Amino acid sequence: MQLDLIIEDADVLTMDPRRPRASRLGIWRGVVVGVDEELDGLRAAERVDARGAFVMPGFNDAHAHSVWFGQSRLDVDLDGATTAEEVYARIGARAATEVPGAWITCTGYDAGHVHGPQPDRDGLDAAASGRPVLIRHNTGHSLTVSGAVLAWAGVGEHVVEQPEGGWIAVDAAGRPSGLLDETAMHLVTRLVQPESLEHIGACLERASAEYAAEGITSVTDAGIAGGWIGHSPLEFAAYQRALDAGRLRTRFQTMVTLDALQSVAGHPDDGPQLTLGAGVRSGVGDERLQIGPAKVFTDGAMLGRTAAMTEDYCGGAHGGHGRGYLQQEEHEMHRACLAAAGAGWALAMHAIGDAALDFSLDVIAEALARHGRPVMPHRVEHGGVVREDQVARMAELGVVMTTQPNFISAFGESVRERIGEERALLSYPAGRLLRAGLVLPGSSDRPVAGGRPLEVVRDFVLRRTEAGRDYGPDDRLTVDEALHAYTVGSAEATGWGARKGRLTAGRLADVVVLGADPRAVPAEEIGRIPVQATLVGGELVHGVL
Repeated sequence: MQLDLIIEDADVLTMDPRRPRASRLGIWRGVVVGVDEELDGLRAAERVDARGAFVMPGFNDAHAHSVWFGQSRLDVDLDGATTAEEVYARIGARAATEVPGAWITCTGYDAGHVHGPQPDRDGLDAAASGRPVLIRHNTGHSLTVSGAVLAWAGVGEHVVEQPEGGWIAVDAAGRPSGLLDETAMHLVTRLVQPESLEHIGACLERASAEYAAEGITSVTDAGIAGGWIGHSPLEFAAYQRALDAGRLRTRFQTMVTLDALQSVAGHPDDGPQLTLGAGVRSGVGDERLQIGPAKVFTDGAMLGRTAAMTEDYCGGAHGGHGRGYLQQEEHEMHRACLAAAGAGWALAMHAIGDAALDFSLDVIAEALARHGRPVMPHRVEHGGVVREDQVARMAELGVVMTTQPNFISAFGESVRERIGEERALLSYPAGRLLRAGLVLPGSSDRPVAGGRPLEVVRDFVLRRTEAGRDYGPDDRLTVDEALHAYTVGSAEATGWGARKGRLTAGRLADVVVLGADPRAVPAEEIGRIPVQATLVGGELVHGVL
């Protein structure tokens, strides 16, 4: 038998507890054949001397937003802006290069790190000389827009009625300021969507190339085709087209938003069915592109104080909601989730506040009781505040929590300011989840915060805020635990535990070669380790072997 590739003289971390280390790795037709003596007597079309390089399974980001991430590379970058004047200056510089009437779209805006007044409609109108301006906040749950955009969106000089599950911010005189939260964003996104399949494909190509350069071999995109996060009702088709055209260097799983599913009539015995046409559901696809869970936005964001809490935020209410709020009427959201579960969908419940998590776990418990376990685990996303009783209940239900430690290094102090010291100890858990026996995946929620896997691994280990202060130190992981999360944990969380995450015979040959063993350098240095090569299915997609 002749293999396609044998990597020799490597320091291989297999993630196989029976054999954690190896020095040789064999690959054939995109799959790992074996290691070390399992390769004795086998020939290979190519042999590579790794010269002692560190080799491990490719990273798997279990929660990201790839189209948005790729799109952000084309927008005005507001990352690091700390005053409204700096925001206006960057927008003005882009406006000077655009034709009159062109949209100026911006990304990377962190309202929590802006000192003094926030940018408003009048300032944006002046900075862009009347061109429409759209600023996407880094949370994804808020927009700030110019007066021109408010006019096109039909928002008058006074707000007569606030949208359900959202908020149009007003100034002291009752005039809309340009800030739109949660469902209010639909008033603007409908003006720029749907985006073309070609544009979506170009954004995916851009994102996928960056992923490969960072050692990411699989990504789950958490919300397509609907809601405020989707880009087109045809969005999955853009993934298919990009895959067919060879534009994707990573494997993708996509979550379809709950509101993109439809009521489909079947036999009366089947019960209510909320799904895609022809009964398409979670699990359709293959190892290169698959439909994952249905994404359900139960609440909002911590920074905007729209995540639903059981206790008031610190520092006052936002939009008249001292504890945040659910995105929809509770009974209707409950009904829709159970109808999706009844059609075979796994559920991925965005739940940042602990009240939203209570609701999500109630829904999942009922879905399991009625319909059994789906083809991949039910999930809850983010975990901004997670009480101990909720950790125990997730363990009992077999729910996966996908949490992002990079939020801590990006805006942990802003979160602490909103929820206080006591709840900060319950925020974005990791170690507590492992100790309770839960599956813990690695994820970034990119581009909400930086998402290079080695930097997120560092944040799992250090749990330090942007100010360098400890944040929930009892939830710190070891480097081994963090690497396990980004490989085995993510594979299990996405339903691929038998095929990804370990370099053992029969699993997909998704491999990253690093410039150093992350366990052998100071934790502060992990994020700076270079990625030398990335292989997906044994094919080189980045670097040189």
